[in-house]
Amino acid sequence: MSRPAATLLLLFALWAAPAVPEAPAQELPAAFVPGEPVRPVEVLDGDTLRLADGRELRLAVIAAPKPPLDGEEEAPWPLAEAARAGLAARALGHDWELVPAGTVRDRYGRLLGHLVDGAGRWLNAELVGAGLARVVTRPDLRLGAGPLFEAEGRARAQRLGLWRDFAYRILPAEEARFGLNRFALVEGRVLAVAAVRGRSYLNFGEDWREDFTVSLDPAARRLFAHEGLDPAAYEGRRVRVRGWVIPVNGPMIEVSHPEQIELIE
Repeated sequence: MSRPAATLLLLFALWAAPAVPEAPAQELPAAFVPGEPVRPVEVLDGDTLRLADGRELRLAVIAAPKPPLDGEEEAPWPLAEAARAGLAARALGHDWELVPAGTVRDRYGRLLGHLVDGAGRWLNAELVGAGLARVVTRPDLRLGAGPLFEAEGRARAQRLGLWRDFAYRILPAEEARFGLNRFALVEGRVLAVAAVRGRSYLNFGEDWREDFTVSLDPAARRLFAHEGLDPAAYEGRRVRVRGWVIPVNGPMIEVSHPEQIELIE
């Protein structure tokens, strides 16, 4: 290829490349305590970085589009490359401070935390606010969840990033079966709440054997009670539930902590 042709091809590629969505700055939570300085040198996927000292860091309380670690996917995962590119554009060539998020490492040995800098940037929130990640909490990883939910709501309202993609749509409760065996957001009205052998069940349909259900085990019920929440109060309310959808008498999400249930009305 001639030099002029190669130059034109490069210019076209730069022009055609999708712009990295920007998000408004998110104020840092008061509970954040910045720790050790770190410098990312490589992006492994949309929410995982390799640091200059060789350690891997998984950004906490968020999840970017990417294939499952234990799966083998031949087809491109929706928006996985966009998420990787968005993280690279924001994280690399920059010094950050690591904010511990609760549990120090995940089961794969990766560090878990938030990244912030001296100017008040919060990388996890930037990704969520740009629609490049969703909020994913655990009982031991909840620090910063409130502001992240706000950033996610703004991104969803503006249909940024993954919120434009059918694969990541919020599922109505009657369509929860389409989210089986994956993380999903499911929205609907709780028709009834039942307590059975120490568990609470939020039923979204008339037939609990087939319709979408939320289950809270005794440990989850104790955590809800500790935070002044009663699962029975969700009856008749419209809620949004996030979690892994499993097939148990129809589609079900096991809720382990309050952040998994958002009141809509």
